[in-house]
Amino acid sequence: MRLLVVAMSNSVHTARWLSQVADQGWDIHLFPSIDEWIDVHPDFRNLTLYHSGCRPVGPNASGVRFRGVSVFRRAAEVYRRRVSRSDVPGYRARQLARVIDRIRPDVVHSLEIQHAGYLTLEAKRLCRKPFPPWIATNWGSDIYLFGRLDAHEPLIRGVLAECGYYSCECRRDVCLARAFGFRGTVLPVFPNSGGFDLDLAARLVRPGPVSARRLVMLKGYQSFAGRALVGIRALERCADLLKSAGYEVAVYSAAPEVAIAAELFSKSTGVPVRIVPKETPHAEILALHGQARASLGLSISDAISTSLLEALVMGSFPVQSFTACADEWIEDGVTGLLVPPDDPDVVEAALRRALTDDGLVDGAAVKNGLLAAERLDRRLLKPMAVGIYRTVAQEAGGRT
Repeated sequence: MRLLVVAMSNSVHTARWLSQVADQGWDIHLFPSIDEWIDVHPDFRNLTLYHSGCRPVGPNASGVRFRGVSVFRRAAEVYRRRVSRSDVPGYRARQLARVIDRIRPDVVHSLEIQHAGYLTLEAKRLCRKPFPPWIATNWGSDIYLFGRLDAHEPLIRGVLAECGYYSCECRRDVCLARAFGFRGTVLPVFPNSGGFDLDLAARLVRPGPVSARRLVMLKGYQSFAGRALVGIRALERCADLLKSAGYEVAVYSAAPEVAIAAELFSKSTGVPVRIVPKETPHAEILALHGQARASLGLSISDAISTSLLEALVMGSFPVQSFTACADEWIEDGVTGLLVPPDDPDVVEAALRRALTDDGLVDGAAVKNGLLAAERLDRRLLKPMAVGIYRTVAQEAGGRT
């Protein structure tokens, strides 16, 4: 099978998804949905990457072939002069259309809508040859948030009108896609980041009851959607409990303003705070969740938050904003707590319950562990990812 994926080439989510099919012997091509100085994710394997410029690949990259301008030793200014044509409107769409016409993939798959989906839509209208079957995957806030914005709604409707297959990780987003006019085939709903190595996870979990743990994890996103600063404020209001019981707070994926707020929180309350470096390997992030009593994630919009799934797998009690589709994974008040993303009072109350109710967090860890075995095992999800491509290619009479 020849597979063309349009996606962010520096994204760990892209790397994790493609890792599920990297060993199939397929001819996999990756066209970056964002054209800039590309930091190639080191976990890519066995694919061809198209680029206008990229930094050197890390030592773990295996079998990555490059198609583009070599800029490893050129200054940014020289690079921009030599490939200034990339600034011409529509250049990237024409480039993608030429690649599609030339390599004739059996399947085109856009991972994410606002960059990859829009780019693929534009390229489809420029292709000279019949367009291959197109899978459009919805990430995070792609429809749930952007679909409510005037500038994005017609583009989203355009993508969903033109693609034949749609994938997402929430039943909520299936309903939204239909409401936006999608009439094609909905593919199985499961996490876009793939599954977890549950054997490895078990080795990383701290032994003993979750209620004995003395760490709180905070996702540090602060952006158009992330609300980590609300989490900092709620933790500040819980400082009496945190300090008296000897808790530490770990903040990962921290935006600069969140790192500053976390340091000030620590100085004013005496609660130790650790800022987890952004380059920390995924296994170490999992291990931190495996040492945590509670994991807090707040955003005004998301699909299934990967950090929530990490908490479920590692036994940490999730306190999650209800604006993600967390209600499709946890039972509010039993296996986690759902909170509004912008209300520190409610978040504080949820954290206090998670910090004081030992029976709640220990019972949730057992139930969430069973759920992870049923729905998050990599050995179950990988065949599903492979099966999606085989099904789409077979229906179109392509190679498998």
